[in-house]
Amino acid sequence: MGKTADLTAVQKAIIDTLKREGKTQKEISERIGCSQSAVSRHLSGKSVGRKKCGKKRCTTRRGDRTLRKIVEKDRFQTLGDLRKQWTESGVETSRATVHRRVLLKQKQRQKRLTWATEKQHWTVAQWSKVLFSDENKFCMSFGNQGARVWRKTGEKEMPKCLKSSVKYPQSVMVWGAMSAAGVGPLCFIKGRVNAASYQEILEHFMLPSAEKLYGDEDFVFQHDLAPAHSAKTTGKWFTDHGITVLNWPANSPDLIGILGFYELYAKIISIKTIKDLKYFSWCAINLKYMKV
Repeated sequence: MGKTADLTAVQKAIIDTLKREGKTQKEISERIGCSQSAVSRHLSGKSVGRKKCGKKRCTTRRGDRTLRKIVEKDRFQTLGDLRKQWTESGVETSRATVHRRVLLKQKQRQKRLTWATEKQHWTVAQWSKVLFSDENKFCMSFGNQGARVWRKTGEKEMPKCLKSSVKYPQSVMVWGAMSAAGVGPLCFIKGRVNAASYQEILEHFMLPSAEKLYGDEDFVFQHDLAPAHSAKTTGKWFTDHGITVLNWPANSPDLIGILGFYELYAKIISIKTIKDLKYFSWCAINLKYMKV
């Protein structure tokens, strides 16, 4: 029998409903499968939840304020630079923690935690069935990720968040996919990616990638929640093709392994022009770089 702290929101709603129908506490407890004392404490408003459990928060509120000050000094620092300065100030933490503290809202953090809890017992065999994918822009003027800025909503026009740039920088957008078995072909994208063009990429690049890497075996496809990815027509495309899509928490680029692989790819081939990017074989990268 569950204790008061174990009552779910649904159980509590059922208790309230049955009480209004005139059921006794004993009848209610037998109906929903919890102790009579749990029902009594809920109805009396004396229920107390469990003490907080799980991993202890690795930073203090004071440490978080220090990070915000570091960000405000230079909005164009990389995640690695932020982590280095935060460490020098006395806060030992990971890149992932820096990302969470700077970018994520409480609701997004909760969704990421729920996702991680659901996947914490996945085996290597299960993860090897996941085909990870994403688009990436290679920009020759500001490096492969372009000029990024740390800012909040409403800070778009702040002088600290602005930086001069080349009007028409040489750049190219690519789509790629990878799994524990290897990588699929790169797709060089012209123009913006909408639902229709994304489905063409899936048809002509993702399906061949899956066939190459998995053959007739089942696999799970991963992509983020970009508008073209989460469009209803895209969801219907996956349903029509019988492909399972991995649920994904919003604003979580740090969880996508292929982004780090893009960065590694750029370093290996020393990209200076788009011609270099198209000439080098994406598939020639040794699988050892993909092992965790």
